[in-house]
Amino acid sequence: MPTAARLCLSVGVLGLALCVANQLSAPELTPALERSSVLASLLSVGLMLVAILWTRAVPLSPERVELTGEQRLELASDLPQDLQQELGWGSQLLLTATPAASILVLWRGQLLLQRGMLSTERFKPGAICQRALSTQKAISLVNLKLYPGRDEFIGLPANVPAVIVQPIADEGMVVLGGWSARCFSRSDEAWLEGWSQKLRTQLESLDAVVPPAATSEG
Repeated sequence: MPTAARLCLSVGVLGLALCVANQLSAPELTPALERSSVLASLLSVGLMLVAILWTRAVPLSPERVELTGEQRLELASDLPQDLQQELGWGSQLLLTATPAASILVLWRGQLLLQRGMLSTERFKPGAICQRALSTQKAISLVNLKLYPGRDEFIGLPANVPAVIVQPIADEGMVVLGGWSARCFSRSDEAWLEGWSQKLRTQLESLDAVVPPAATSEG
C-alpha cells in the first residue's frame, strides 16, 4: 500500500475509534451528539474507502527477481547486414524500454538471436510455443510458477517469472522473459507484436543461417 494511502487509512481508523470512544464516554446521548457521531463515522469510513481505492488504482509493482544466468549476446552468422541491424536494434530496445530480461528469436527451427540474461541450456520450443504458432496469437504467461509446461523455457534463466511467446508467421517466434511476475503491460505486448511483423518481411527472404556464435555483453 502506498504511503499516502496508508496515512489516509490510519486517519480514518483513528477517527472512527475516537468517535466511538467519545460516544461511549458521554454522560448522555443527546440528538445533537448522535447526529455528530453519525457524520464523523461516515467521514472516517469514507477515508478508509479512499485508501482502499487508492491502493487498487496504484498497485505495488511486482518485485524484481534476481535471475540465475549470465548476460550474453548470440547472433547467427552470415545474416544480411540489414537483418543484423534490425535484430540488434529491436532486441536492445526491448531490453531497455520494457521489463524484458531475455529475448530469443527463432526462425525455421534455428536460433537467430539470444540476448540478455540467459542460461547455459539450449532453447527448444515445446507445447506452449507450438500452440502460439498454431493459433497465431501471442501467449503471455504472467507467472511461470503456475504453469506445468514451464520446463520448455530452459534457454531462459531457470527462475524467470514471466514469459511472452510471440509468433512470427507460422515459422518463427520471439520469446521474451521478464524480470518479475505480471511485468509486461499491454503496450509492451503491442510493441513486441509490431516488431515481429516488421521482422517477418526480412526473415521470409532467408534461405538458411549458420548457428549463432556467443559473445559476452558484460
